[in-house]
Amino acid sequence: MKHFLSIAALTPDELHHLLTLATQLKNEWRRGGNKPVLKGKSLALVFQKPSLRTRVSFEMGMVHLGGYALYLSPNEIKMGGRESVPDVARVLSGYVDGIMARVFAHEHILQLAEHGSVPVINGLSDYSHPAQALADLFTILEFKKDLAGLKIAYIGDGNNVARSLLFGAMKVGMHFTIATPTGYNLTDEDIKLARQFSVGGAVVERIEDPETAVTNADVIYTDVWTSMGQEAETEKRLKVFPPYQINQDLVNLANPDCIVMHCLPAHRGEEITDEVADGRHSVLFPQAENRMHAQKAILVELLADK
Repeated sequence: MKHFLSIAALTPDELHHLLTLATQLKNEWRRGGNKPVLKGKSLALVFQKPSLRTRVSFEMGMVHLGGYALYLSPNEIKMGGRESVPDVARVLSGYVDGIMARVFAHEHILQLAEHGSVPVINGLSDYSHPAQALADLFTILEFKKDLAGLKIAYIGDGNNVARSLLFGAMKVGMHFTIATPTGYNLTDEDIKLARQFSVGGAVVERIEDPETAVTNADVIYTDVWTSMGQEAETEKRLKVFPPYQINQDLVNLANPDCIVMHCLPAHRGEEITDEVADGRHSVLFPQAENRMHAQKAILVELLADK
């Protein structure tokens, strides 16, 4: 594995390896701390979009592993504006051992990987959020002990989070149902690609009815209705998405031991109620913590001396 750009680029074996490594690193950390396997290593954190979890989890992951992380705010580089993406990739490659970038356009991630000479990690793009998906699968594995054969119901907007989670679910043998309003679902191309990734008979279906989607679900997942960069659509989306709220009535239709997930930040009272977000089915905050542990696995795999 040279880069970590999308779940689609990973083989099932690579994905399972990262999940196993994340488990080992979290257990090691809880026993008293991680070994400094990244001592002397540095990671540039390039942000076009701000984030709480992405910055802190990657930065503290590097600290726990003995390395150093350098935060570059949206206004410091203005990548793709003040300075071209290829030039940023070449310059940073002379300074650091790896680049994590959280960007608007997925093309910027691809250009960093193409023109740089160090590993590149996708911290989020408009197409993909693979670090989140890895942490999500890791969290489900922790709570359910196995992934194969589970049903995950994704309710809401068919966005980058949904796409990455779909690809990951197919590669670990989970069934995936996504319920969205008309016009907001994943594309035919997404579904066709996901089916190519299916192992163990994993199936994917797109529907509109959230109640049907959560029936017999082991995992219910949602995200904000209006993502960063879509602010102009807020008023329209607030009229379309209310039937897709994760509330207690909807959760009651799923399996009694289902877990509820959200990548955060949450717009409480919109896509998820306080009752559910803080309720017994919620794993929102273990899920958030697991961003750090799952990303440690990525960092070790890409940056540690073999």
